[in-house]
Amino acid sequence: MASAVDEVPYTLDEPAPKVLGFWDQSAFWANLGVSLLAFSGAYTVLAPDENGVPTLSIAAGIVAMIVGTVVGGLMLGLAAVPGARTGRPAMVLLRGLFGARLSYAPTVLNIAQLIGWGTFELIVIADAARHLWDGIPRWGYVLAAGALTTALTIWPLGSVRLLRRYVTAAVIVALVYFYVLLVREPLPDLTDGGWDGFLIGADAALAVSISWVPVAADYTRHARTERGAFGAAAVGYSATQIVAYVLGLLALALAGSTGNVFDPFLAVPLGVLFFGVFVLREADQSFANVYSTAVSIQNLAPRADRRVLTVALGALITLLALVLDIGDYAGFLSLIGSVFVPMLGVLAADFFLGRGRDGWDGSVAAPSRWGMVAAWVIGFVAYQLINPGTVSGWAGFWTDVRELLNFAPQSWMSASLLSFLLAGAAALAAGRLANSRGERR
Repeated sequence: MASAVDEVPYTLDEPAPKVLGFWDQSAFWANLGVSLLAFSGAYTVLAPDENGVPTLSIAAGIVAMIVGTVVGGLMLGLAAVPGARTGRPAMVLLRGLFGARLSYAPTVLNIAQLIGWGTFELIVIADAARHLWDGIPRWGYVLAAGALTTALTIWPLGSVRLLRRYVTAAVIVALVYFYVLLVREPLPDLTDGGWDGFLIGADAALAVSISWVPVAADYTRHARTERGAFGAAAVGYSATQIVAYVLGLLALALAGSTGNVFDPFLAVPLGVLFFGVFVLREADQSFANVYSTAVSIQNLAPRADRRVLTVALGALITLLALVLDIGDYAGFLSLIGSVFVPMLGVLAADFFLGRGRDGWDGSVAAPSRWGMVAAWVIGFVAYQLINPGTVSGWAGFWTDVRELLNFAPQSWMSASLLSFLLAGAAALAAGRLANSRGERR
């Protein structure tokens, strides 16, 4: 893999090596943009209603997905810059934004969502592998995927370089091959359906991009330049996520009444071989989730050895994948977006326009900044009022709040964009208020 001096240090007490160039990072983010979840979860950008019936046509879903992905990619690029500038991982950066103690709350949320994503990935890998060959029981594939994931986390920077050298080319070849063959199939009318729920579909695509925002700095802290970190994350991820989702939507259209989005891939000549590339490559998604979970835990316990953490986490998500099902994927994405989109708005506003310009206090003694927390909450509430999601109980609560406030969201309201902007504006206001109080003192 890589020499010890070119690898991630075991604890947060050691400085992060700046060894990842633009192409290393581009390959990493591009591979994360191509996911089996982009195929199996393609229906989420069609804005399905409470009965699971899509409200968007395939064509409208493609446009919504592109819009959401481009916006989400720019947000991901913004989240990448602070890590490259400071050399700190994502959750440690939040010490400067919220204060050391207050950063523990989003850290715990991030750990929870990453464990969920890691578990989802192992489930998807096992299910897809079973479509390739069902001669091995599902638990066998889960165990194999968990072992591969854990091994990659031991040498994270070496794994990033491995993706660039070997995996990216194979993924590109597989994508081109499936595009050529699937578009030659007799596709149904892709315009059959409406455009109602367009922004909901865009928010679903944006939420997938945003799911990487809380971990972006875990990797870009090793970037050589800020510009390279922004460009690789924003462009590399967005381009391949668009390609993967369009392919997933085409496969969904071809799947027809079966509803199994993997069937069209496997039905073409050599489909098993090229789809196997996607299945094997999916381990980089679970790797990124497990590694970033360990780094997030280090914000709570800076001297914890990441190797011990990743081995334990790999075992945990493997166990969860053995006993859980993928469940409500769309609802999970909605909740992720509602938490981390406004948090990014606060971070971007304060880092680029507020106190962050002069440098954040990233120490364990960083003072609490309740104004930033209040700005985050404002953005979170705005998101829920516009789009409370589909998780039963949770969505019902926010629907009741809307009725109490006599608030009716309009069709032009994007939960992601408005919560991002409101949280950012509130953060700037809170920062100026804190500065004025400091000057008076």
